[in-house]
Amino acid sequence: MSIRRLPEHLVNRIAAGEVVERPASALKEIVENALDAGATRIAVRLSSGGLDRIEVSDDGCGMDSQDMALALERHATSKMPDDAIENVATLGFRGEALPSIASVARLSIDSRPRGADGWNRTIDNGVLVAEGPAALPPGTRVTVDQLFARVPARRKFLRSAKSEYAACLDVMRRLAMAHPSVAFSVEHDGRRVLGVQAGEAREERVAALTDRQLADNHVIVSLERDGVQLSGVASLPTYNRGVGDHQYLFVNGRPVRDRLLIGALRGAYADMLARDRHPVVALFLDVPPLEVDVNVHPAKTEVRFRDPALIRGMIVSGLRRALDAEGFRAVQHADPAALNAWRPEPLSPTPIGAMPIFEAAATPYAPPSYSQFAPSSPTGYQGVGDRRPNFLTPPPQARAEPAAAPAPEGHSFPLGVARGQVARTYIVAEAEDGLVIVDQHAAHERLTLERMRRAMEGQGVASQALLLPEVVELDEPACDRLEARVAELKEFGLELERFGPSAMLVRATPAMLGQGDVQGLVSDLADDLAAYDSALSLKERLDLVAATMACHGSVRAGRILSVAEMNALLREMEVTPRSGQCNHGRPTWVKLGHGDIEKLFGRK
Repeated sequence: MSIRRLPEHLVNRIAAGEVVERPASALKEIVENALDAGATRIAVRLSSGGLDRIEVSDDGCGMDSQDMALALERHATSKMPDDAIENVATLGFRGEALPSIASVARLSIDSRPRGADGWNRTIDNGVLVAEGPAALPPGTRVTVDQLFARVPARRKFLRSAKSEYAACLDVMRRLAMAHPSVAFSVEHDGRRVLGVQAGEAREERVAALTDRQLADNHVIVSLERDGVQLSGVASLPTYNRGVGDHQYLFVNGRPVRDRLLIGALRGAYADMLARDRHPVVALFLDVPPLEVDVNVHPAKTEVRFRDPALIRGMIVSGLRRALDAEGFRAVQHADPAALNAWRPEPLSPTPIGAMPIFEAAATPYAPPSYSQFAPSSPTGYQGVGDRRPNFLTPPPQARAEPAAAPAPEGHSFPLGVARGQVARTYIVAEAEDGLVIVDQHAAHERLTLERMRRAMEGQGVASQALLLPEVVELDEPACDRLEARVAELKEFGLELERFGPSAMLVRATPAMLGQGDVQGLVSDLADDLAAYDSALSLKERLDLVAATMACHGSVRAGRILSVAEMNALLREMEVTPRSGQCNHGRPTWVKLGHGDIEKLFGRK
């Protein structure tokens, strides 16, 4: 078979498969063009999740008829005035989006520069069908109808309208977070589903697009190092989700899904969240253009950093520094389900004045006799035990201990002053603004872990030499990655040597890991080095061991504490970072405000 040149329309359709995978991809490219054009208001209208229609209107700089014709040609763009692709400062730069969309759908562009007339150009699956003057305000309106209608091989692989709509909405959320100075609105099938105003603060914009509760349960992240700036908002560890869909990462205003950044995020919350829980974060990295490569994939959702260790270190240290600054803070919102569990006791049908306890108060005290508690006599006499069979009840599962000295006032300390212990598990303290309940085991578990960490600072992790070195067989690239990190891994107590082209020799393992699975440790470490280029797995295992030791060495539930011990625990919590949650992400204390208490008794 002889070699031939492919027709231009077929080349465009093949290229469109890399740029336009689904309606959300087309929407992303069009909105990014509007942002690059300097728009301050962007309105999006969708029909059937974008399958039938996508319309994007903006108030940007607009295009004249000549620029519009060039914009619909492949590899034609105004965003690269020279050939220096490493200095790209715009969201788009490849010049492929519009011609790719026009080759697989009916694309109509109406645009008007300020001080000039408007123009329209319509292309139906790669064929110009109409062009002429158009009436519209300054800006651009792009309409995409029947995406992949003439490409059934691509159309049948698209998901349902609801799934495509969810993907489009996620794209708009991410772009709106990255540009708080721009107003966005989204309508789906005539219903307004998203609307944010221009000029909002970044944390307000993120909370409005994720969850309003994030506004009360977040920390501000801010760090600058070597010309790289990290900013954004991150949730408290106790405010988390079951899936990682609420993690928004941006590089130079561009939404990305990078494995390095996700791995760094996981490392920052390693000892504060369970493995099946995920934080809510929106992190923004501003990196010099020469230090990052955005031309990795036509979709522009992947990036490469010149110094990945610097970026990962900044994310981990920036998040931990922000969380440490919050000290013992935790999510403190009254759970409606918990409040509804409190119910007043039903009113007694017996008048209060006729109750035995009040009758006894009106007569002189006399020692009780056995007959009072005996069953009914033949004469019909009834004692107290007959009238109130439930009068003698087990003692309550709570304890109040008199203090040797006068108890201090609750307003002196943020977590209040201990007043007692409930169920031998929970410390009840009185604060100035409410009632504080502390899980003594969870709180002491965190305090013990932080003590262990401070004790380990400045010292390498102790290693345990193996009596017989163990050989771990891996593929050659994995061995190369491990060999390049031998010195770093030794600091964590893992001593490795190259043993031929496709094997590693393990001479010592971290003593904290005990008699663990050496084969699994090294293989998991090699996989993580391939995925995140860091020794994340080993650090996580060390943190897990430390957390387990802290758990077993902490105050157990069921142990009776003195008032002095309870107050000492509260005071240490107030000065220990991250003491608001245990090692598994559960809160260590909750507060029932005065307003919530008044609601329980019907005062409010």
